[in-house]
Amino acid sequence: MLLPQVSLGTANIAGMYSTVSREQADEVLQAAWNAGIRYFDTAPHYGHGLSERRIGDFLREKNPDEWILSTKVGRILKPSVEIHSEISGFKNPLSFDQHFDFSYDGIMRSVEDSFQRLGLNKIDVLFVHDLGDIGHGSNKQIYYDQFEDGGHKALSELKSQGVIKAMGLGVNQTDICEHLLGKVEIDLILLAGRYTLLEQEQAFPLFQKCREYDAKLVIGGVFNSGILATGPGPNAHFDYEVAPKQVQQRVAAIMEICKKHEITLPAAALNFPKKHELVASILIGTAKASSLTRNMDMLEQRIPDALWDDLTKAGLIVNEDV
Repeated sequence: MLLPQVSLGTANIAGMYSTVSREQADEVLQAAWNAGIRYFDTAPHYGHGLSERRIGDFLREKNPDEWILSTKVGRILKPSVEIHSEISGFKNPLSFDQHFDFSYDGIMRSVEDSFQRLGLNKIDVLFVHDLGDIGHGSNKQIYYDQFEDGGHKALSELKSQGVIKAMGLGVNQTDICEHLLGKVEIDLILLAGRYTLLEQEQAFPLFQKCREYDAKLVIGGVFNSGILATGPGPNAHFDYEVAPKQVQQRVAAIMEICKKHEITLPAAALNFPKKHELVASILIGTAKASSLTRNMDMLEQRIPDALWDDLTKAGLIVNEDV
């Protein structure tokens, strides 16, 4: 399916790292709509259902022919006996516990629950969320077997029945994508943080497989958890942790070349993935309407080819040999 070039991720408006009020979330969503964004991505994990509730409330009064929505499967939410102030980095989430389930029944249950939380009758894309994640530890193979034995069949059925239009993976690692392409039906891959201004080579084998099996990419995490937005410094984060010295030095070198061309580091980071022919959409996310507007303005900037050329000559970005 054809996706808009820019899309909005809604983890931030569900309280990722800081509390976000309903009014603040609505301001972000309205700013995105006003800026022309019509593709929105959510997940049960984000705020333990809060993201789905908020984006569903926002889209309910919109013409369903005007927007595209993706959510994710692989986690089941159940009512919690406790009220948590924070879970998995989300402040003031809804009162649910969650567990992984990539089985046929688990995915069908997940989709039904998402429709209920959204209050909508349309989901366009389903991504399998965090399959193969290193955080699964000893359960990693169990979850993969669940998906291979039945989970992917559930997604194929939902697509063939017209419940969804496209299916794929929403992950932070490339190896699971490479492993599954050609084995199961994959239309789209939402890849966070692995193809950015700071790192490219890890994604190149995946690109080859995407070409072979006609899959497109939605690129998230373009700021690599923050350092490509803030620049180097003691509080700069990379991959959800304080950025190590070598990463800080590399970003400082990228910044110097950006300054030479009078382009800010975040503007370069936002526009870098747009150049690749496999990238269907750039996913941006924020909890502030002003940041959303600023990011959209930067995405409209014309970035001179000379900037990319200088970064390549300096060995700071690597081009794929196709």
